[in-house]
Amino acid sequence: MSIGDKAKHAAEEAIGKAKEGLGKASDDEQMEAEGRGEQSQANLKQAGDDVKDAFRK
Repeated sequence: MSIGDKAKHAAEEAIGKAKEGLGKASDDEQMEAEGRGEQSQANLKQAGDDVKDAFRK
């Protein structure tokens, strides 16, 4: 995977964490759930990157 993709996926995870925290702080359950969902998607993408990297070696 390219470094750009890895950085993009890490940024997506950070945005999800921020959104989850904002949802908790503002007592907005929908925003909190969206943040958790975005984090999960980013984590899956990162896991896919790791698998691709492992097969390239």
